[in-house]
Amino acid sequence: MKKIVIATKNPGKLREMTKIFEGLPVEIHSLADFGELPDAVEDGLTFEENARIKAIFFRDKIGLACLADDSGLEVDALGGLPGVHSARFAGFHADDDTNNQKLIEELKKIGVENSPADYRCALHFADIDGTEISADGKVDGIIKLIPKGSNGFGYDPYFYMNDSKTMAQLSPEEKDKISHRGAALKKFVSKLKERLP
Repeated sequence: MKKIVIATKNPGKLREMTKIFEGLPVEIHSLADFGELPDAVEDGLTFEENARIKAIFFRDKIGLACLADDSGLEVDALGGLPGVHSARFAGFHADDDTNNQKLIEELKKIGVENSPADYRCALHFADIDGTEISADGKVDGIIKLIPKGSNGFGYDPYFYMNDSKTMAQLSPEEKDKISHRGAALKKFVSKLKERLP
């Protein structure tokens, strides 16, 4: 059975990413299974570059195939921010609450109550034999100042897919079907299946 490390300690992200592998001959691990590990230096300019940096870094550190993602929110009114800085928008040790607070402050500063936005996800898989696989996904929506819902994580309570429902109001199963990460994972798994015994 093939062992794959998912390069995250985020439990919400891990749940979303693990579910797609059900029924495949793979054994999934997270970074939390390997004790204290240094952080990869995510200095890429795109989601794709950062996902590749993380996948290769942790593959080499742990010695197992690694799947990494870099994902985030791009808000039109903010010129595409927070973009690749989505997880650290309010600073290096920011959490969801502080990142969301900064997002709303930035929109209020420019007098914007809602803005077209998209969620983006880039996945990169680096195997110990040198094989690399990438996949990406995107979902369009609107960022509004009023949060709704308590599911999901990150910017989900502010990300409306239509005028009334946010990503945070979806069940995990509903989110998996339409999310940026769900779309990228489906593409990735179909490519991975071609390589599995």
